[in-house]
Amino acid sequence: MLSELVVTSTSTSDRTGASAGAKDAGIHIHTLHPSPSLKAGFKKSSTPANCLAVSATHIFAAQADKAVVHVYSREKGNQEIIIPFAERIRSVALAGDADGAGVLVLGTESDGGGRIILWEICTGRQVSTSQSHLSSVTTLAVDPASNFLLSGSSDSQSIHVWSLPTLLSFSLLSTTDLSHSSSREPLRTLSNHRAGVTALVVGHSQYSTNIAISSSKDNTCIVWNYHTGDILRTYLLGSAPAVSLALDPADRAFYAGFEDGSIHIFDFFNASEIANSLYDPEQSSVPVDSLPSDRWTAQGQNLGTALCLSVNYDGTKLFSGHESGKLISWDIAKGRFSAEIANHGSAVTNLSVLPPTGFPNATGPRLKVHKVIKPNYDTKLSGLGANANGAVPAKYTLTAQFTSTLPAQRVSAAEPLVSISNEFDAALTHPSFPASILEEGIAELATWNRNTKPLNGTNGEINGSSEANGEEERLRKENQELWDLVGEQRRVQKRTWEKLIEWGEERAADRKRARELEKREEGRRRERRQDDAAAPVVDDNDVEPDDEVNGSDEDMSNDELADV
Repeated sequence: MLSELVVTSTSTSDRTGASAGAKDAGIHIHTLHPSPSLKAGFKKSSTPANCLAVSATHIFAAQADKAVVHVYSREKGNQEIIIPFAERIRSVALAGDADGAGVLVLGTESDGGGRIILWEICTGRQVSTSQSHLSSVTTLAVDPASNFLLSGSSDSQSIHVWSLPTLLSFSLLSTTDLSHSSSREPLRTLSNHRAGVTALVVGHSQYSTNIAISSSKDNTCIVWNYHTGDILRTYLLGSAPAVSLALDPADRAFYAGFEDGSIHIFDFFNASEIANSLYDPEQSSVPVDSLPSDRWTAQGQNLGTALCLSVNYDGTKLFSGHESGKLISWDIAKGRFSAEIANHGSAVTNLSVLPPTGFPNATGPRLKVHKVIKPNYDTKLSGLGANANGAVPAKYTLTAQFTSTLPAQRVSAAEPLVSISNEFDAALTHPSFPASILEEGIAELATWNRNTKPLNGTNGEINGSSEANGEEERLRKENQELWDLVGEQRRVQKRTWEKLIEWGEERAADRKRARELEKREEGRRRERRQDDAAAPVVDDNDVEPDDEVNGSDEDMSNDELADV
């Protein structure tokens, strides 16, 4: 029987109303068959959006308000290790083979801008880029072939496209290699949005026709050909931006989640057409409005913002995690709310539907990672200290386990040929490189050359290394001048804020002194009123007779004295 799992993560908050067994957990693993239920959970985790990555053996969760990543072992069911970083992590993605030796990609937050960190989990090698984004890197997406990485920021309009093999190379590329000026710089930048990027997803194709979709605070979604940087289609969302995105497994449609908890489906195929109109150049410049009939809502559920979305392997169910803590399933064919899977009691920030297991005659992964290796930034391992020939350092070691016996190598022509159906075994036992890998590499290079714009000449030839070096130096100086200008603006902004804070503190102190003076004056007025109320009242009618008597007595005494 097939087994399909859903992994979710939450952020720490009040867990009132949480399902049984989910109150103390921050990461949850749900099984969907035969009926939805909580299979396992991991505690001590508070994960913000876009900060969860799942492999066959481990779960990686960057923590909110902390510069650490928690690593959980799915085999042992416990927390394996806590990895500290110098900067706070704002986004996480997994590249490479999810069943084997993958690469964890992390987007950082820092004062000078966000950068990309790559961590090889089976070697411990750590590579980082420069601060390419002006603010934190809040969303990452890796293509299925692990050749390209897309990064975006919620405070920036640009999306950077990176070459993962180039970033992981042991040698820095020269200007004549692949038409790049540096191996630590983006290949290209996608910049048609007018506000910050909120979500990114990449299609499922491994060819040059693969697509990427981005949503922005400018209330639009754009479909890109990220190999060339061309815009294929622009969708208008109305009065609210999309918070989360998910793509159909066959790239037939994509889904957008909104702050009111609703889901909107955008179909690439028109009802009157049988062909995908994405690649029609006549329609690429025409924005597409969203239709109210394509909006899905759950009446009476009070879901809150749809923070994350994911589609199952056959494209029949859409799962959404909401700010209310609810995990919801939607029936895609009927376009409506299906069921509530769980209620975690706090915001569901990340959601991942894992590939199903249990297929008959299915072969398992050839490589298994029992323990991750801590990241170690070493110039010799990062490529900065490597030779120009790209030689692998001697202490570069991969730690993993083969899940079955390796086929014996054929050392003599007299030995019979052994049929090897697994591509990994064929590459491991081949004297050099199998023909299939060489053909695939040549095809990728040919695709690269077609999609790369020429620098000089009609055929993309570079006329002399001196001109390329001069152009590189000019661009480097311009880039440094821009960064110096940004730094000066940041310093001015910082001084301005410090002055405003100082003025605010002075005004607060003045208001406090005024309130104290007013209280003292009110106390004095209250005391005077109390004294006036306590003083005796004198009657004028009583005073006048006494004065007359006293006066007559005084007169009589004077007469008597005169007679004497």
